[in-house]
Amino acid sequence: MIIDAHVHLWKKQQGEVAQGAVRGLDGGKSDFAGTVRQMMPPYLLDGENRAEYLISNMDYARVNAAVVTQEYMDGNQDQYLLEVRKKYPDRIRICSLYEERDNFRVEGFDGIKICAARMKAPLETALPVFRAAQADGKFVAVELAEGEAQVGALREMIEEYPDVKVVLGHFGMAGRKGWEAQIALARYPNVYVESGGITWLYHKEYYPYPSAVQAILKAKEICGIEKLMWGSDYPRTMTAITYLMSQDFIWKSKELSDEDKKRVLGENAEKFYDFGHQKELPKIPNMVED
Repeated sequence: MIIDAHVHLWKKQQGEVAQGAVRGLDGGKSDFAGTVRQMMPPYLLDGENRAEYLISNMDYARVNAAVVTQEYMDGNQDQYLLEVRKKYPDRIRICSLYEERDNFRVEGFDGIKICAARMKAPLETALPVFRAAQADGKFVAVELAEGEAQVGALREMIEEYPDVKVVLGHFGMAGRKGWEAQIALARYPNVYVESGGITWLYHKEYYPYPSAVQAILKAKEICGIEKLMWGSDYPRTMTAITYLMSQDFIWKSKELSDEDKKRVLGENAEKFYDFGHQKELPKIPNMVED
């Protein structure tokens, strides 16, 4: 069983970053605060990043299930994700988006996403998310700013709500100064880490990302392999590599044991996100294979 703990979907990209607006264009491109950036593979022509594209990629890469997170740059996709969850109930989990206001959505979602690195207010102001998650049995997904700046605040929130499941995104911004302090939060029983974006963090090195494998091994030392989950950061990382490559560098690593690979690529996420049994997906030979 393979589970992708970090993907993005949007019907219409209409978001914001500190520098300005982000708007979807054609050919997989976006207007990123006045600069054109390749946000998706160029064959996604209409600016939409629909679930059907993701499911097709998952089927080919034999990924059983995925967790859809959200980001300010894409704009709030709550309504679209509820439709996706209804269409693919066995294969998709979804997060609503906390946007620094109290009327964030809970009903119908599996978790709530806090883009802590992009927040204007202190992280502590997001404490209502933890209260709502505890009351409704949701998980909280958090992406912290680089380093240790927000670690102390999140630690206090974790300690105040020890029964709320928390997942840290972007592998603690691995490779940046102080990233190990973020990983250390996963020593708490209710906290896990997902690797969405790790191929972006080491993109200059490129496949097979030996430093990303070393980061996984370092995180294993800090919090244990049972707390680590694979994520692809689909579709943004697919502008540089294929969806299959985003997991293949883990499968082919000689430094990770077979047991480690199975835990990171599926078993840990199956437990954390409460996915039920999934049927094995068939391998589809491609045209360049003998």
